[in-house]
Amino acid sequence: MAGPFLLVKCAYSIENLHIQNMIEIKERYIEKAVFVGVIKQGDDERQVLEYLDELEFLAETAGAEGKKRFIQKVDRPDSRTYIRSGKLEEIKSYIAENETDVVIFDDELSPTQLRNLERELSCRILDRTNLILDIFAQRAKTAYAKTQVELAQYQYLLPRLTRMWTHLERQKGGIGMRGPGETQIETDRRIIQDKIARLKEQLKKIDKQMASQRGNRGSLVRISLVGYTNVGKSTLMNLLAKSDVFAENKLFATLDTTVRKVVIENVPFLLSDTVGFIRKLPTQLVEAFKSTLDEVREADILMHVVDISHPNFEEHIRVVEETLRDINAINKPIFVVFNKIDAYRYEEYDEFSLEPKKPVNYTLDEFKNSWIAKENTPCIFISAKNRIGIDKLRSDLYKMVAEIHAGRYPFDNFLW
Repeated sequence: MAGPFLLVKCAYSIENLHIQNMIEIKERYIEKAVFVGVIKQGDDERQVLEYLDELEFLAETAGAEGKKRFIQKVDRPDSRTYIRSGKLEEIKSYIAENETDVVIFDDELSPTQLRNLERELSCRILDRTNLILDIFAQRAKTAYAKTQVELAQYQYLLPRLTRMWTHLERQKGGIGMRGPGETQIETDRRIIQDKIARLKEQLKKIDKQMASQRGNRGSLVRISLVGYTNVGKSTLMNLLAKSDVFAENKLFATLDTTVRKVVIENVPFLLSDTVGFIRKLPTQLVEAFKSTLDEVREADILMHVVDISHPNFEEHIRVVEETLRDINAINKPIFVVFNKIDAYRYEEYDEFSLEPKKPVNYTLDEFKNSWIAKENTPCIFISAKNRIGIDKLRSDLYKMVAEIHAGRYPFDNFLW
């Protein structure tokens, strides 16, 4: 009996190994993507190209890759297919000749546009919003983050259900079939609406728990890290709080708010790391992550981290400021931290050029002096990765926190 049993056991092991290999192959498979952008009237062409660079990075974060881009100049996007027929035929020809899994558009498409594009291109179509939602779904680890992302996904899906049922016919009438009833799409719409209602109720309970947690922290000074995605907030958090918050060179590495107690000399305060902002952040996500953003709203000081090595960091600053304005947090004291000075690259400026000077045409010292001179906002230039300027950062934080702390606890003698 040992022989047959051994054979069965070996066969079972081989089958398990085969399944495991198939799973690993599936996990390693990288989808082939094509990117589409539109330059509308009044748009800056260089800015549109930069948006497409970011779209590629988003796709890479989600598990897709591709370098092929299609860009069209239009007065306004086509209401039916977003792009004009000539560019649509060009994309269709490329897809027919090259392996392509998905076509990604750098704007949010309407349900009609999504449906028409899928019919024309016979390929899966994603827009920027759907891509960001997919990344959030991958990155969500805790039950709280998963609930927030699921709510945002259902809110995005609800008006787009029609596109998902184009392959099915509506129920046909007939003898015994007439009368009250509903189509499959109406059933699904009702199910999703019920699901959204339940998720909102769950988030309300979580909101109360989070508010209670924030209330239990007493009157400690709170500092919240804010900034564009992938600027080094989590790395800075780990450095200041001596913690192990997940940090990676990918977009939206952090979704859950992490709060740590930090003590500089003898002054304690709470430091929170929050989800990064991005251009064209889907409104569904802003609404779903309300509790996460409450941490920003209730902070005493906002530490705005900026990746100074990014060629378009000034627009990143503007995007973050607009987002803070949208969530009513712009009037708080802001401490700007220019991170990644080790990666800053200066480009010489041709004095005879007709192009205006760009930020990279200033040396780091020139930019420091110009920023400090023109802005009334306290700032510092550091490298969290290489620990450059960290002692100065701690000293500046100490002074800011100590001032607020002294106002709350006037009889504490830690300043003397």
